[in-house]
Amino acid sequence: MSTPDFSCVVTAAPGGEAALRASVESVLDQTLRAVEALVVLPADGGAALRAAAASLAGRSPDRVRLLDAGARADCVAALRNTGLDAARGTYVLVLDDGERLQQHACRNLWEAGARTGADLVAGRWSRLTGDGEKEQEPPWQQPLFARSRCVERFADAPGLVVHDALVTGFCLRREARERHALRYGEDLTRSEILFGIEAAAAVGRIALVRRRIVSGRAAPDDGRDVAGLVEAHRRAGHLLEACGQAGLREERDGAFPLDHLVPLVRTFPLLPAAERDRIAATAARVLPDSVPEPVLLTLPPVERAGVRLLERGDADGVLAVAYALRRRGAVAAPLTVADDGRVYWQGEGADPALDVTELGHQHRTFGELRLMNRLTRCEPDGGRVLLEGRLVLPSHTGPGPSVAAHLEFRVRDGARTFRVPVDDLRRDATGIGWRTRADLTRVLRPLGVRDTVWDVRMVVDDGRIRAVSDLFAARDLVGPADRFPALPRLGPAAGDTWQPYVTLKDHLALRLEAHRRPARSAGRLVHYATHFRPARRARVLLRSLRTRRDRLHARGFKVSVYHSWLLRLPVRRGSVVFESHMGTCYGDSPRAIHEEVRGRGLPLRCVWSYDGSPEGFPADGSRLVRRWSWRYLWALARAEFWVDNQGFPQQLAKPSGTTYLQTWHGSAYKRMGFDETRVRLQNAPQRERLQQAVDRFDHFLVRSEHDVRTLARAYRLPERALLRTGYPRNDALLAARVRDETEGRLPRPALAAELGLPDHRKTVLYAPTFRGGPGRQRRRRLLLDAARFAERFGDRYTLLIRAHYLEAASLPVCPPGTVVDVSRHHDVSELLALSDVLVTDYSSIMFDFALLDRPIVLFAPDLEEYAADRGSYFDLREKAPGPVVATEDELFAVLARLKAVDCDFQERRSRFAREFGAYDRGDAARAVVDTVFARHAPAARTTGGGEAGR
Repeated sequence: MSTPDFSCVVTAAPGGEAALRASVESVLDQTLRAVEALVVLPADGGAALRAAAASLAGRSPDRVRLLDAGARADCVAALRNTGLDAARGTYVLVLDDGERLQQHACRNLWEAGARTGADLVAGRWSRLTGDGEKEQEPPWQQPLFARSRCVERFADAPGLVVHDALVTGFCLRREARERHALRYGEDLTRSEILFGIEAAAAVGRIALVRRRIVSGRAAPDDGRDVAGLVEAHRRAGHLLEACGQAGLREERDGAFPLDHLVPLVRTFPLLPAAERDRIAATAARVLPDSVPEPVLLTLPPVERAGVRLLERGDADGVLAVAYALRRRGAVAAPLTVADDGRVYWQGEGADPALDVTELGHQHRTFGELRLMNRLTRCEPDGGRVLLEGRLVLPSHTGPGPSVAAHLEFRVRDGARTFRVPVDDLRRDATGIGWRTRADLTRVLRPLGVRDTVWDVRMVVDDGRIRAVSDLFAARDLVGPADRFPALPRLGPAAGDTWQPYVTLKDHLALRLEAHRRPARSAGRLVHYATHFRPARRARVLLRSLRTRRDRLHARGFKVSVYHSWLLRLPVRRGSVVFESHMGTCYGDSPRAIHEEVRGRGLPLRCVWSYDGSPEGFPADGSRLVRRWSWRYLWALARAEFWVDNQGFPQQLAKPSGTTYLQTWHGSAYKRMGFDETRVRLQNAPQRERLQQAVDRFDHFLVRSEHDVRTLARAYRLPERALLRTGYPRNDALLAARVRDETEGRLPRPALAAELGLPDHRKTVLYAPTFRGGPGRQRRRRLLLDAARFAERFGDRYTLLIRAHYLEAASLPVCPPGTVVDVSRHHDVSELLALSDVLVTDYSSIMFDFALLDRPIVLFAPDLEEYAADRGSYFDLREKAPGPVVATEDELFAVLARLKAVDCDFQERRSRFAREFGAYDRGDAARAVVDTVFARHAPAARTTGGGEAGR
């Protein structure tokens, strides 16, 4: 090879033959062929490592060069520098031990460098997780490498130096490296951190590629060299200061704890006790003043406590924080409530870094808290097992004076449980120390088949409250020597030894094993019986039968049977299938219509679909069917009427004799249907499927001419399908407004007592719109900080939080009665009638609440972005029924003087209600039933039908 395009420096470590082979082979497999691998061998590498390197060089002598660093290479930085000095390629790239290049990595880097003329080209990289089996990219890489681009100086891509983006996954033009004399600092153990920043600051133009370049980087293990890590960070800060980038240094100081120190805290349960003590002692020496106090106070409370205790060298305290980080919401250390109501970690007041008030533990009682029960001893003791531990207790709560406890040994599937009483309980101000000697060999009697793994937990009971806690332990607490005899019910052939171990979730478990000859022989016999040819064939047959069984329940097969056979069945006169929000609730207009039908005693057979749990659905004789079950398909195929507010499955055709009433679920602010950009960008078959689904509608409810201009046009609905009745769900709101005007707001509806809402506090309902996309939805953090709201207005307002039915809200713990999650309540109309104020963003719920003539506040921090992304039918600020605020502070200011602010919006709110709810007159349910179910309602009033068809 003449002059290669790339010289890839691969550093080898003693005993790392497999890692070296993986790294070099990834270089040789590059689609860009002009690439060489420079393997730098340490002086103490050993014969095995040299033999592996020689084998690789022998396979590709023209592309693999071996370099011997000699005696001077006493650190990894020296090995890297040896490779840099010997590089001949246009670009040079360094791989650490075990790192692998993606197949097109060099080609992607080369093309970006050639296109932009950049001296440094960087891309994504991934690293192994703590268990060493999976890989993931650091989360900060997503915004940094979201798109390929070129910057003229490193400050234009601050993520390169704020985080350690340039520790790997980048290449440097060899001429630029030589021109700027860039070398790894041989006096610095974590020299790769500083080298990348020095290179970025020196070269000027930098190209970023959005592709992954390197995988297999070792999991962060900063604990082995905390001093080197802190020194590298300190020098990086000085370098940024020297470059006139004081702002970037502050950003790096802010990222350093979460990037390095918190991951270090998380590793503590995996380390031996001596290693934890060593790391803590080193941290106490080098960390003080490394994390500025203002930066530390911006961290989340548990992470903040971990960094502070690491600074103090408190190994045991850091271990407790690690447990709390791995089990969110658990109380892992004693908590003390100070005189001012603030809560402090480990009972230490006055230190703001240990203030964990915002976690909300002080608002939970003993039975509600997840308390850490740390196992401190587990060892055989004269034929028995000695178990000893400590249960943490906060200062504000605990069990009564008469307390008892027992250990529960539960088989992993939860089918069986054995109990062992705890003999010795010692309670003090910060917890309960406990100790017991148990003859588990006689007490714990498994069958020996399918019950070989048992989890352990402790139950504390004071006669009134029962608290359950797992036994947490460090990985080095138990080992192979701590096993004890087992007596399975099937005899010694099923197993003879209990082996305690610590699970990946850090709690104690027992595993039944075979150590003596009878059990080992029986195990080999069972293995042979289940693996010889007839057994293998039997397993294949069973697998095939399971596959066929699963196919009978597959959605595609059900759709096929529905269209081939079920649609041939005759329609059953008088049968109605109701569905609300795809079966997630019993509410909205389908519920109002159902109750009108029941109230009038119409001879209709009602069926409700549900998705998940049938709890809360009607038990008045209506039939319940699970969505997408065979009973559901049977009911749809035979129903005379379909009634829903969202859409029955698009794949299912409507039977020829069925009438489909689509009530819909709100007027439109954001663009819908064929007006959506997402739909317009779909291919023709996708748009055709949507059109076929909409063509099933026989009736479509509208509540104003705005709906006609927007929803009806967006879904291409004919005029004959529109029923101008308003929404049946809003009949209750109009009735509530009449009650307000004639009788006042008190007494409140019965729902207020169920939710525990006091009469002296007003109720604010926060109901944001859906912000996700197609597919499975996840729990999301609300834009409104509920904890801050409770702290500010807890004595005046109760905040009801209603997440969208396709999402779930992640809520903090708040004082009792200040924040209530009502996302699972079936009918939102009941919540609207109960609420004094509505806070929403772009949700159609504002069109309904305006009918009550109560204050509305639109909290829309991303109004411009949302409107640009989804599109809108009108200017929200121009027609809003209440103030539009962009920040939490503005929202709180409005709520603080709500009465004065609302006076300015009363007329606008009335106009808003008249424009968007013109057909809501309080009789929608009656009018709809009279029109749609006319032949089943001989006494129906003809005026209702005429009004509906107008």
